Amino acid sequence: MLVTGAGRGIGAATARLAAERGYAVCINYLRDRAAADKLAREIGALAVPADVSSEADVVRLFKTVDDKLGRLSALVNNAGIVDVRSRVEDMSIQRLQRMFAVNVIGSFLCAREAIKRMSKRHGGAGGVIVNVSSAAARLGSPGDYVDYAAAKGAIDTFTIGLAKEVAADGIRVNAVRPGVIRTEIHATSGDPGRLERIGAAAPLARPGEPEEVAQAVLWVASDEASYTTGAVVDVTGGR
Repeated sequence: MLVTGAGRGIGAATARLAAERGYAVCINYLRDRAAADKLAREIGALAVPADVSSEADVVRLFKTVDDKLGRLSALVNNAGIVDVRSRVEDMSIQRLQRMFAVNVIGSFLCAREAIKRMSKRHGGAGGVIVNVSSAAARLGSPGDYVDYAAAKGAIDTFTIGLAKEVAADGIRVNAVRPGVIRTEIHATSGDPGRLERIGAAAPLARPGEPEEVAQAVLWVASDEASYTTGAVVDVTGGR
């Protein structure tokens, strides 16, 4: 299993649980080598730096997985970014380009490379792709980051279309859509108090934990979900 953006947060929890369940795991990261290497040592995984918005980096990442771990059977498109709170009229073109390059184009590039390896039409044995979306795709995140919400809305649509496109090739594609989860992404938005404030407003009256999202990811990737494809699974505390 290749988990992108796996140095911390949901990605790290997913990598750890995948290793516990018997996967050979590749942890992809961008900048925080120390965190990725520490996790890799803990769970016996391979850590590979790559910017998923760079085609050359993605090609190199998948080639490294081929060489070091063998046949890829599962991809978790988890890498993603958010930015400081902003109204749309104040967003720069640089912010928008980076937001969609990482959150959308990066997922397309990684899925493309995974399909080349998994698809039965290319001599593969099938596999699974899990895209990490966000409840923001449904809620829109007005006044916070409509650009992030729109990017995750694209991921939902991508999941549905790709699932139908590659079903005959032996590949299942699903998405997991987290709500407010206890990760460092909230500090990145410039509003660290957002976690507890919005989490408390959910019907379950708390933020979620990265491990709770990881459990959903591993379920849709498992044979227990063998008849599930094109689904978007909410892990949102009822929001």
